[in-house]
Amino acid sequence: MKTTSFLFFIQLTCLTAAAQINIEKLSVEYLTNPIGIDIGKPRLSWVIESKEQDVQQTAYQILVGSSPERLNEASADIWNSGKVVSSGSVLVPYNGSQLLSGKRYYWKVRVWDQKEHQSVSTETAFWEMGLLNRGDWKGKWISAPKVYEWQDFKFHRRALIGDASIEDTTRAPLFRKSFYLGKKIARARLYLSGLGFNLVYINGKKIGDHILDQAFTRYDKTVLYSTFDVTAAVHSGKNALGITLGNGWYNMISKDVWGFDQASWRSDPSLVAQLEIVFEDGSRQTIASDESWKVAPGPIFFNSIRQGEYYDARRELPGWNGESFNDQHWYHPAIVSGPSGKLKAQLIQPVKITGTIVPRKITEPKPGIYVFDLGQNIAGFCGLRITAPAGTEIKLRYSERLQQDGTAGQRDVAQHVVGGMVQTDKYICKGDGVETWHPSFSYYGFQYVEVSGLPAKPGKETITGMKINTAFEPAGSFQCSNELFNKIQRNALSSYLSNFMGYPTDCPQREKNGWTGDAHLAAEMGLYNFKAENGYTKWLGDIADEQQPTGELAAIVPTAGWGYFWGNGPAWDNAMILIPWYLYRYNGDQRILERMYPNVKRYVDYLGTRAENHIVKIGLGDWAPAKTKTPPEVTSTAYYYIDAVILSKMAELFGHKDDQKKYADLAVKIREAFNKKYYKGKGVYDPGSQTALACALYQGLTNNAEETIDALVSAVKQSDDHLDCGILGTKYLLHALSDNGHPDVAYKIVNQHSFPGWGYWIDQGATTLWEQWNGTESLNHIMYGDVSAWFYKTLAGIAPDDNLPGFKRIVFKPYFSPDLQWVRANHQSMHGEIKAVWEKKGRIIYYRLTIPANTTGAVTLPGNKKVFVDNKLISGSGNVKDIRKKANEIKFVLGSGSYLITIK
Repeated sequence: MKTTSFLFFIQLTCLTAAAQINIEKLSVEYLTNPIGIDIGKPRLSWVIESKEQDVQQTAYQILVGSSPERLNEASADIWNSGKVVSSGSVLVPYNGSQLLSGKRYYWKVRVWDQKEHQSVSTETAFWEMGLLNRGDWKGKWISAPKVYEWQDFKFHRRALIGDASIEDTTRAPLFRKSFYLGKKIARARLYLSGLGFNLVYINGKKIGDHILDQAFTRYDKTVLYSTFDVTAAVHSGKNALGITLGNGWYNMISKDVWGFDQASWRSDPSLVAQLEIVFEDGSRQTIASDESWKVAPGPIFFNSIRQGEYYDARRELPGWNGESFNDQHWYHPAIVSGPSGKLKAQLIQPVKITGTIVPRKITEPKPGIYVFDLGQNIAGFCGLRITAPAGTEIKLRYSERLQQDGTAGQRDVAQHVVGGMVQTDKYICKGDGVETWHPSFSYYGFQYVEVSGLPAKPGKETITGMKINTAFEPAGSFQCSNELFNKIQRNALSSYLSNFMGYPTDCPQREKNGWTGDAHLAAEMGLYNFKAENGYTKWLGDIADEQQPTGELAAIVPTAGWGYFWGNGPAWDNAMILIPWYLYRYNGDQRILERMYPNVKRYVDYLGTRAENHIVKIGLGDWAPAKTKTPPEVTSTAYYYIDAVILSKMAELFGHKDDQKKYADLAVKIREAFNKKYYKGKGVYDPGSQTALACALYQGLTNNAEETIDALVSAVKQSDDHLDCGILGTKYLLHALSDNGHPDVAYKIVNQHSFPGWGYWIDQGATTLWEQWNGTESLNHIMYGDVSAWFYKTLAGIAPDDNLPGFKRIVFKPYFSPDLQWVRANHQSMHGEIKAVWEKKGRIIYYRLTIPANTTGAVTLPGNKKVFVDNKLISGSGNVKDIRKKANEIKFVLGSGSYLITIK
């Protein structure tokens, strides 16, 4: 490979300057300048920015150095890729020297376009490794002494917890370690796994803004740790590290129908920590968790992820996490074996407080009982601001609904917890002026909070709603002239964020479980709207941890360790197949396919043992249908088919020719069996439901798409242009109609205000998506959220191309609905921002596109119109390629850049 000069990092040639190509948004494993990663060959990505049209990368060169000064060709001491002829700019694997624990690596990239122009400038980026081997960990797992060993705990046993009716438990313990640093500090890193959840302080100040950290996993398989840059928090002289531990999922003290309290890995809260200090003279000091640490009970005397948190402010220990605190009467911790799972770096974004809400109104349904209405269903908790005498006990009860008497109704959210209260906080005042507090180790799904025990009538400042979720960055936005659609979009986004807390959940109140079906049904809308790639990558690891040797999968992930296997079927299990495929389609991520390939293969082979003549009868089916039920075997067999199809494509991608043929042949057999059993003629599939018909179309099973789409349109008209599906059919329905020439019918369905439909929910006051079309059960579920993906794909017309995944080629095929005046959408792809904006002025449609550099756009528009690109007829525009005309549509390809398309 010929290595070219890297002088562009120092000065630019006139030719380069003319090209106006910039490199921006450098990322490593989807993250900007991450620290604490543990991937031996991390993948590097960059975005090419240019005001020019039709800019395509033809080559790149990456330099990696141990310092910024090393980033030139002569001294790049970690990796110099040389000039690599490639258009790849997304998830390019590092291929240099072996990476070492705790080391920071700096990198730059330059590119060449098809005219041999070089990029003008590049930013310097970095990544930093975590602790790569178990031997790198010097810390020991430590835990608090048992409750009976702590004299101070005796007061805080069952009698104080009272009507919670739970087993004896400890308060959230406080751990601290004093240490002395005798030199000037250059760098400090804290590596921590604190289970179930933790809060971290150094010298009295909270470190980071994480909550509910670390993310939930199956702890006997995988345990996550976080890395914090604490350089600014420590100083020469005396220091102190403080950590509070909550129960979280690791020590589920509440009994529920899923048996998390009986988890095989359940244990008392424990931690392993390692603080690495590098001094300016190059020497190092390590402070690691061991028996020399100190521990004491804290003011949190009860915490349960399901039931709530109780806090006694009278028992606070002021300054406990500061360097001057006297801990001579504290206990030493117990050394414990800790969880058996492998320690891995937490690359998923942390859960954070992402927004606050002032209550919309306050009512007093009973004397001394006040109900605060946030006006918005959220996942999170409330902050309390109170002035009251010492010993005053304030109770907060969270609910989605009100009872007839106006108080909080918790029956729906309590149905799966066995005994005791749910979604309830208690705060006991210390009587020291204005007191502020919010829970640290629990969260709830609610719109209303009922507050009792207040010494006086409250104002709105007494309660603040606090929204929490995995802190994904936005990746897209959608708006249009139909305000109902905008409300549906907002509700979908709210439900999505409410249901991602280190793993995707079904609902934030009743269950908080990682139901696999709910997750994959919402995955595409998640990827359109949020940078959720690391969230799904983490959760796919959880799924792999749960898979049985037989190939069988659990319905909820993570489980309690003993599994949750009862024939949930491929419609749910497909999360393990579809989500990696979506990551490939939307981001070009081949590594996740490679990683999951053996798991997918084992699962498809397992399904073969459950199939009867290639028909799979097990499964939950089209859950929560509006009216008509479709036999589960219809959707289960269809997913079995799509599993075989995707597995065959994966095998082809990785050169596994025997597997490619094996599973392609299997797909043919499943398709034949499906049609033999369910096809009833004239395009109809048994039982003729919308779900069955849309399933056959969407999954590619029908032998006569024209007849089946006619049958589906007829079925929708028979329902007065309403949907009649559950969660599976609703996913299929809108896309099956739109992809087969009837986006107008899909539009009518989404635009309905009457039952069943999203508009019906909104007219009933919904601010999130619901679990049931009739409004029973949970009022914050994500399983009907794919309508948001339909907005992007159909109304804005933005979609990936399977033949060039990761939006390397963007499919633009908008539906210019007669009922819409304008649509505005954007999506931040790995290649850069994609924009699609259209508006009508009279009979003219103006369609503005932005296509990122190093990509192309395949545009499909109505064929009975005149089409201009940048004010030139497409036939006379040099920027338009591969023009193809049909009676009802025109197709063409555009290079990168911004374009104005006029349709007359």
